[in-house]
Amino acid sequence: MTRALYAGTFDPPTFGHLDLVARGARLFDHLVVAVAENSRKAPLLTPAERVALIRANTLAHANVEVVTFSGLVVDYAQKNGMDVLLRGLRTVSDFEYEYQMALTNRALEPTIDTAFVMPSQEYAFLSSSLIKEVMSNGGDAARWLPDDVAELVKARLAL
Repeated sequence: MTRALYAGTFDPPTFGHLDLVARGARLFDHLVVAVAENSRKAPLLTPAERVALIRANTLAHANVEVVTFSGLVVDYAQKNGMDVLLRGLRTVSDFEYEYQMALTNRALEPTIDTAFVMPSQEYAFLSSSLIKEVMSNGGDAARWLPDDVAELVKARLAL
């Protein structure tokens, strides 16, 4: 049984993230979506809110579990019996960063591999940061978010 870990901040979770979850759910026997509790960032949504939103939007995938974590991704993966780290690649600049991170993770824990998956073309440009920027300036980014996510983001931004 292949267990994969898809980790990120998911602030907010987008259709791009959910596209990657769907792909991971097809590729691996069990996929854990791990929401990072990162004290260095100032997230718009709490970890509990992000977990709840991802759970609500991944119910169609029985082999997907959603958790929170802190610390190094590779440490969490090793402690929880993960075989693979799932990462999305949108752009060439993503590749450079993710390649460096994959090699670092391999050096830290050689038994865990990294699998890179490209999102659907319609989501290749999406990022949570971009969506927050658009919405905080009055733009309509709701088309790139599930309805429940869009409503919470709008409320949080007081739009």
